[in-house]
Amino acid sequence: MIPSGAPSGRLAIFPGSFDPLTNGHVDLILRSAHLFERIVVAVLINAEKEPLFTTSERVEIIREVFHEYPNVEVDSFGGLLVEYARQRRASAIVRGLRAVSDFEYEFQMALMNRHLEPSLETVFMMPAEQYTFVSSRLIREVFKLGGEVRGLVPAPVETWMRRKHNELAVRG
Repeated sequence: MIPSGAPSGRLAIFPGSFDPLTNGHVDLILRSAHLFERIVVAVLINAEKEPLFTTSERVEIIREVFHEYPNVEVDSFGGLLVEYARQRRASAIVRGLRAVSDFEYEFQMALMNRHLEPSLETVFMMPAEQYTFVSSRLIREVFKLGGEVRGLVPAPVETWMRRKHNELAVRG
């Protein structure tokens, strides 16, 4: 039996900005959903960045993509991830590693999170090979310059991106 206030053994948090959600993210989320009873896709609220989509839009988009998966929940958070994980009673944080270059930063973050909350584990996962080069930043850049992103983002994300592009074109 899990003591009161202890992590609920099978809830994992998959945090990120998801601006936009990519097929690499989707791959990791679906695979995590098989490893854990529940996975919370936690959209980071970061006032310092200028995102393509607002936090509420990103939450809505991700919910649209995962609406058929009852064990995938979407939420947003600000502040320390470990505090959010404590509030949710999570036992793990899932992080994606695309390349060796991701490892050093993620390793430091995992160790700091362990320092702040020793009961919280970090699980590193690699996306499917065809998505190892895909990042949200790269998707935004390619799309902004008129490049093709089909197959790199879920269809609803592409629709939202086109809609946002049209909104910005009308304003600009």
